[in-house]
Amino acid sequence: MALCEAVASGSPLLWPRVLLFGDSITQFSFQQGGWGASLADMLVRKCDVLNRGFSGYNTRWAKIILPRLVRKGSGLDSPVAVTIFFGANDSALKDENPKQHVPLEEFVVNLRSMVQYLRSVDVPEGRLILITPPPLCEAAWAQECLQQGCKLNRLNSVVGEYARACLQVAQDCGAEALDLWTLMQEDGQDFSSYLSDGLHLSPKGNEFVFSHLWPLIEKKVSSLPFLLPYWRDVAEARPELSLLGDGDH
Repeated sequence: MALCEAVASGSPLLWPRVLLFGDSITQFSFQQGGWGASLADMLVRKCDVLNRGFSGYNTRWAKIILPRLVRKGSGLDSPVAVTIFFGANDSALKDENPKQHVPLEEFVVNLRSMVQYLRSVDVPEGRLILITPPPLCEAAWAQECLQQGCKLNRLNSVVGEYARACLQVAQDCGAEALDLWTLMQEDGQDFSSYLSDGLHLSPKGNEFVFSHLWPLIEKKVSSLPFLLPYWRDVAEARPELSLLGDGDH
């Protein structure tokens, strides 16, 4: 059978998608050992994991670009799961970092707006996971700010306000939530080892995020089939019989 005939006789292989939407903590998650890379590894041949992290972004900018990332299409085009992971920049102190700062009330409105937009393009709340920012290690971040020639521009107590607001939005909208801010500080533990510079995740922090996020993602993708047959199951004499079906195994 000619290649063009084989392609023509098989239906297009549609790959489901998981969308990771956030700031630098999402953007950097595909580095070796990152939580996004670990998700992609777990979901090989089940779905594509798309990294749509934008370093330095806040929810004010995120709600503007979201319609460019997800548009209404067929049901097969809709992500099977979406993480929304903002707040680390929104919670920057207004006096020290006005460009990234977003007032708490606007942060809430922006998160709601993104959830509502996703609903309008057929991505229901049941597919969403809102993730709070992790806690801030002020001592380590102060050193980072000093090296950049600026004052400490974030406070952990303020980050906590944004984390609680994120949880409230998730509850009100019927979406799932992952409360990193609380989990990383549980029982008064020293959370500094989860952070590389006081703000961004260390290898241990990436492992922590993955270990808590994977069970939430797994529930949303558990029904997805393994795409295309295991190599031992491909018909030797006529492989097209195995490879040009619906792709579900």
